[in-house]
Amino acid sequence: MSDDLPHPARPLKIGTRGSPLALWQAHEVRRCLMAAFALPEDAFEICVIKVLGDQILDKALKDIGGKGLFTREIEEALLAGGIDIAVHSMKDMPTIQPEGLVLDCYLAREDVRDAFVSPTVATLGDLPLGAVVGSSSLRRRAQLGLRRPDLKLVEFRGNVQTRMKKLEDGVAVATFLAMAGLNRLGMTHMARGPVEVTEMLPAVAQGAIGVERRADDARVAGLLAAIHDGPTGVRLAAERGYLATLDGSCETPIAGLALIEGDQLWLRGEILRPDGSEAIEGERRGAVTDAAEIGRALADELLSRAPRGFFAWH
Repeated sequence: MSDDLPHPARPLKIGTRGSPLALWQAHEVRRCLMAAFALPEDAFEICVIKVLGDQILDKALKDIGGKGLFTREIEEALLAGGIDIAVHSMKDMPTIQPEGLVLDCYLAREDVRDAFVSPTVATLGDLPLGAVVGSSSLRRRAQLGLRRPDLKLVEFRGNVQTRMKKLEDGVAVATFLAMAGLNRLGMTHMARGPVEVTEMLPAVAQGAIGVERRADDARVAGLLAAIHDGPTGVRLAAERGYLATLDGSCETPIAGLALIEGDQLWLRGEILRPDGSEAIEGERRGAVTDAAEIGRALADELLSRAPRGFFAWH
């Protein structure tokens, strides 16, 4: 392996989006590889790639192509050999990778909870009747609509800094972000506090960072194996198996969370009508070795309980 290690004359090229959070994640992957192999910082090159999802901020994700908007250009660069690995927020990732790419390296998962963010309101329960709440997440909007049908829910896209500016400008009185992102950016203080998963089940894979590579790149596979977090991989196998069976996309309000308890895995799931008028919940337990199958089984159960047209927009 030592002959195949990155070095300043031949750095490992790390592809990422350009937002502050995406860059933090790319730097964290670099830090982990530096520590694992005692490498200098200049043995790596951070390559920022513009993705369509970061350039079109005035439209809902469902109207411009869904989850692939945050990954397509990066994956094209990876396939073309312009970068060696790609770093992603796993909650943005489609469940199927393009042919020739593999996603089998995850860093240790952060806080999975949503953060309640508001300059004027202390908690989710304190939102006044008819308050305007901003979110780009269909899952969050459906969950809010289910619990608080009086709220006015508006589209709210952009990175953390952009959304905070919108709150300051009075576009909405509150929004939700991932606690993981705020923690990683040193902005935990921006949240009024976390929303417990018993109140709002998070998005599948929320809080997890994934590293994608070319399937035929054995050198990179060996590097990434050294920083892969096994428990996170098991949890995501269940959650992404569940999501894939539900055909989850940015047009589908889906929540799910897997936890490991000894040699057992506990998976909870929730599917919702897009307008929040109805939700179907379920859970499964089983051996951690059956993680993906547990996910598929829970998805099949929820689908069997959903009436025809459950996910329809009309």
